[in-house]
Amino acid sequence: MKSSSTLAITWTRPDPDEEQWEFSKHPAKQGFYHAHNISWTQILSASEEGRLEPYPRSDSINGIRVSLSYHLYDDYLRYVVSAKRGYRLGYTRMEKDLEREGHLVLPAPIVLQCGQEALLFSGYRRLCLAWNHGITPGVWLIQLD
Repeated sequence: MKSSSTLAITWTRPDPDEEQWEFSKHPAKQGFYHAHNISWTQILSASEEGRLEPYPRSDSINGIRVSLSYHLYDDYLRYVVSAKRGYRLGYTRMEKDLEREGHLVLPAPIVLQCGQEALLFSGYRRLCLAWNHGITPGVWLIQLD
């Protein structure tokens, strides 16, 4: 994946177990799981077959709209900058590390795809970090159909 930035992020395969809160507790995502009858076991199993896909700043990947990806810079300002202090601090820490080191190795954000619908399962801060620094992020695309 090419980037217009002099900074770089190497995306690694994420561990879904580290993101389980997104499945069991995140209120905005429960409707997607229920609408598609998704279980945690399905996510874990399908993750094995997932693949890293480039995700340029957009509301869709491979022509499929990604819910909750909030791709506009104004969205970033609304959701990350105004978020709780701990959430903001995590982003700021990553940003400072990227700017100081010039390169980070991070787990790829996860996108779940069910047919012609997709959801940003995890990694919004990592996605914003890349987008805000001109880096095309990679996401771990998990197909559940």
